[in-house]
Amino acid sequence: MTKKRKRQEDFQKVKLKVGKKKPKLENATDTTFKTKAIQIPEQLKEDGVLPTQNRKLNIKDLLSQMHHYSPGVKHNALLGLKELLSQYPFVIDAHLSSIISEVAAVFTDKDSSVRGAAVHLLQFLASKIRAEQIAPFFPLVSAHLSSAMTHISEGIQEDSLKVLDVLLEAYPALLTDRSIILLKNFVELISHQQLSKRLKSRDKLSWMLSVNPNRRVTSQQWRLNVLTRLKKFLQAVVDGSSDTEDEGLQEQKDSSHSVRNPICISWKLHANNQQHIQLFESGGLRPKINTSFRLRSLTSVMDSAEKGLSSAENLKGFIEIIIPLLIECWIEASPAQSAPILGNLLESESQQLMQQVLSIIHLLWKLTKRHDETYKMELWLRMNYLVDFKHHFMRHFPYSLQDTVKHKKKDPCKSNRNCMKSSNNIDHLLLNLTLCDIMVSLASTSTLQTDSGWLDMIRKFVTDTLQDGSKLNSKQVNRLLGVTWRLMQIQQNKVATEPLIKAVYTLYQQRNLLFPVRTLLLKFFSRVYQKEDLRTQRIRSRSKVLSRWLAGLPQQLALLGLRNPELSNQLIDIIHSAASRSNKELLQSLQATAARIYDPLEGTLVLLPAEAQRRLVQLVYFLPCLPASLLACLSRCCIMGRMSSDLAATLIGILHMR
Repeated sequence: MTKKRKRQEDFQKVKLKVGKKKPKLENATDTTFKTKAIQIPEQLKEDGVLPTQNRKLNIKDLLSQMHHYSPGVKHNALLGLKELLSQYPFVIDAHLSSIISEVAAVFTDKDSSVRGAAVHLLQFLASKIRAEQIAPFFPLVSAHLSSAMTHISEGIQEDSLKVLDVLLEAYPALLTDRSIILLKNFVELISHQQLSKRLKSRDKLSWMLSVNPNRRVTSQQWRLNVLTRLKKFLQAVVDGSSDTEDEGLQEQKDSSHSVRNPICISWKLHANNQQHIQLFESGGLRPKINTSFRLRSLTSVMDSAEKGLSSAENLKGFIEIIIPLLIECWIEASPAQSAPILGNLLESESQQLMQQVLSIIHLLWKLTKRHDETYKMELWLRMNYLVDFKHHFMRHFPYSLQDTVKHKKKDPCKSNRNCMKSSNNIDHLLLNLTLCDIMVSLASTSTLQTDSGWLDMIRKFVTDTLQDGSKLNSKQVNRLLGVTWRLMQIQQNKVATEPLIKAVYTLYQQRNLLFPVRTLLLKFFSRVYQKEDLRTQRIRSRSKVLSRWLAGLPQQLALLGLRNPELSNQLIDIIHSAASRSNKELLQSLQATAARIYDPLEGTLVLLPAEAQRRLVQLVYFLPCLPASLLACLSRCCIMGRMSSDLAATLIGILHMR
């Protein structure tokens, strides 16, 4: 067989016949298939367990969209969550863990709209979730917040302050439990560590203020924003500590271990042997045990980092870091840097920044008072910071606010009086009072001669402000009286204290004072009188202003009547306290005003409630004499039924004892 013929046999062409089916190819694919219907009834049912919002998405769908790569989807998911949870609040309790974790995770999202929606949702959730509910999940929220505060993106740092505002408003106690980490984050927001070779050898690295030109706001405005939040955080720490005192005028505590336990005594029951009084248990104070032994508590085994600012070492370390930074912020905003010609006049933004600086220092000073005297915190603060404070803070004291009036271009400033004026309002007063609080706390009787220069400046400022204090509110008066009291304790001679008491009395004599202001002034004078009365008779030197104030109390009580029962009760308490101490001036005034107080028609006795009537009846015992006219008034009060039968019996008993 030739090669040509063999080739033809290998490639033979199949001839197709008409009417016959085309044969299948050897490599043909079988495309036939069979189908069967699959029915899943559960998926066709509407979900009756999980409620949905307007877009028919339930809580699981919305939470799953939080992981989407698209910012728009995440933003819509956050809006949908707020809509769903506002319509069905019970969903929050059922899915609290998932909601908190997903919302906290987007604190550091790259998109600003997503972060903004997360802040709004967190603010909504804070009004619905109690502190004890969110407490198990708060470490996760705090971790995400710290991550946002220390993020490299400026926008995320700015939005982290908004998250901090919400948490400080809703859960201050939970947030302050992690104070050490958050305080370090605050420092890193406005500063950075110096890493030069000269400083690497030191044990503690130094910090310096940082400037970031990429921010949307100026460096001074950014520091103001951060320091405002730091002040709120430290205020929450101070409020959370039970053994710290409020700012301003406060009552002195007897000791750190004394606990008052008042008891109500009914003399009628006691006289009939129906009420027994245990003198030691009901004496008002528990005995103080002078021993250094203490039972070990759980806080003693805690790490110093877990104690936060309750540890003296941690507080000292934070003060050493933050005070130099605050002084740098003060120097940048001080009048000497902005406009040396203006002296002590401040612009609004500079005044706000300086106020935050002083408020933070003031709160740190209050935290130092919590610790034992063994730490000698006050001496440590004075040695380290008094020189800097005198040089920078007291240099332009007192400060006033500058108002800049804007003019049109065609009308340039013709005189300095039109362009700039010193504000007549008292917005700047809080700055000066906070500075006085800080500086006065560093002074003591032993350092009086050394500190006499700047103490005289503070004393003059306090005296002038009190004498012209008709527009002061209760908060400002409280701070003023606190500084006044501290100045009187530092220098206790009559030459120094009498002008201060006279200035307070000038404010007290003004009419139309607010009730809280009047109450604070009464407490101040009462405290000064009690302090003065505790001195021995040999060294006592009665203040003439204080005697004049005491002599005027009965007349004020008679004039006040029923217009302010609460203020009347305070006056009665002070009069009763002074009368029991046989104060001559007050007893003479009370004797002269007794006919008006006990008048059966319009007297104070018949106008006030029953409890105040009882106190007024008790004052009859202290009157120097009981003339017939006064006895006639008291008799008519009993006959006309202007007092109860029990109170009338008490009055008869008092008169019988006289």
